[in-house]
Amino acid sequence: MPKAISVRLDDAALRALALIEAGGASRSEAIRTAIVEAASRRREPDAIRAEVASIAADPEDRAEMTAVLADMEDLSDPW
Repeated sequence: MPKAISVRLDDAALRALALIEAGGASRSEAIRTAIVEAASRRREPDAIRAEVASIAADPEDRAEMTAVLADMEDLSDPW
């Protein structure tokens, strides 16, 4: 169920809100979008860490990375 809230915005937040509203969004839609996008960005590092851990734990993927690295070393010019 939608809930109304009130906030006090500083000058930086007002400028950011104006920028979002300039794209045609209503004030309410701009604020909702900003909150959802900010929350999404905060979750991204956790999702990336989880994906990296999953890849690092995958023996097939690690074997492929090792093979690619070996191929790249074979292609490099000797010093």
